[in-house]
Amino acid sequence: MISLICALLFFQDTTPPAAPPVNNGSAIVEMLQNSGPIAMTVLAVLLIASLFSWAIIIGKFFAFRRARAQSRRFLRAFRKANRLQEIATVSEQFKPSPLVNVFDEVYETYRRQTGGFGPCRNITALERAGQTAASESLTSMEQRLTWLASIGAISPFIGLFGTIMGIVDAFHGLGTEGTATLRAVAPGVSEALITTAAGLLVAIPAVIAYNQFTSTCRDFGARMDDFARELLNSMEEAALKPNEDPVETARGLHK
Repeated sequence: MISLICALLFFQDTTPPAAPPVNNGSAIVEMLQNSGPIAMTVLAVLLIASLFSWAIIIGKFFAFRRARAQSRRFLRAFRKANRLQEIATVSEQFKPSPLVNVFDEVYETYRRQTGGFGPCRNITALERAGQTAASESLTSMEQRLTWLASIGAISPFIGLFGTIMGIVDAFHGLGTEGTATLRAVAPGVSEALITTAAGLLVAIPAVIAYNQFTSTCRDFGARMDDFARELLNSMEEAALKPNEDPVETARGLHK
């Protein structure tokens, strides 16, 4: 595109143009005013995509921050408790944490096996319950992240479409004027530049946020797996102590 613009400028009329009128407005505003309907449509689509992506980014940022804070609180409460039933009664207080879903599913499976008392009968079933809960929580956390990936991938091409149409408009203006002057090609070139820049401005934050949130989801997935193992270890240790309450001790390996 740069070589094409340089070629147009090289072959332009050598007659010195008249002094342009003084314009105190912003260059961006002037380019928007000179944009045609296709460029304005492209910019409108990119604006909608940008607003949608920022809504997802802000929502996910606060959701992950709450989940991270509640996970720390839930782990502290879990490791300080003397009975799993104590955690089950207060787990709703830490609901934004995905660890709560893992605990609730494992504990509910244990209750179905034993009625809430006695050693667990099938530790493999508890493991599967924890894995299923972790997978469901991770899937819920990853909702709408694909929109960020799509916006980050498609926005530059939408801007490129505006660029192509701007160059087409520049050639059309060149043919209408009959001479390769700046007045003939400037509107189309401005459309090309502003739509290209808009596409990049929409895509870059979406791609950065998608990568960051994907990394956060992987981190939460690892935390849920570690917590499930810690929970199962505490239940197995309790089952190995026949003289004690099998539901006792949620302390795991950290006590």
